Amino acid sequence: QVQLVESGGGLVQAGGSLRLSCAASGRIFSIKFMGWYRQAPGKQREQVAAITSDGSTNYTDSVKDRIIISRDNAKKSVYLPVNSLKPEDTADYYCRGIGRRTWSHRSEFDDWGQGTQVTVSS
Repeated sequence: QVQLVESGGGLVQAGGSLRLSCAASGRIFSIKFMGWYRQAPGKQREQVAAITSDGSTNYTDSVKDRIIISRDNAKKSVYLPVNSLKPEDTADYYCRGIGRRTWSHRSEFDDWGQGTQVTVSS
């Protein structure tokens, strides 16, 4: 099983910044997709940003001017600095990784981390 561990969440005032990190470990041959999702209380989980192994990125409109997702393939990690935080950014943030454990296509994985909480005070 692949483990993904998030870090970097916390309590921050509106207008402040945070840098979320996610590291994958376990038996991993390749990771084709790493993404950040968030779930606010009473709302559905939504994708915030994602990056593929070739560097292609995707952002949700509400944050695309305030974040830049990046990844370190050697460290099997993905990072998400978030600037100009707003109270509506308050949520649990989850990391997702999709890839293969071995060269075989039968070894594909699609795993999530436990999440890190971000709270933005007004």
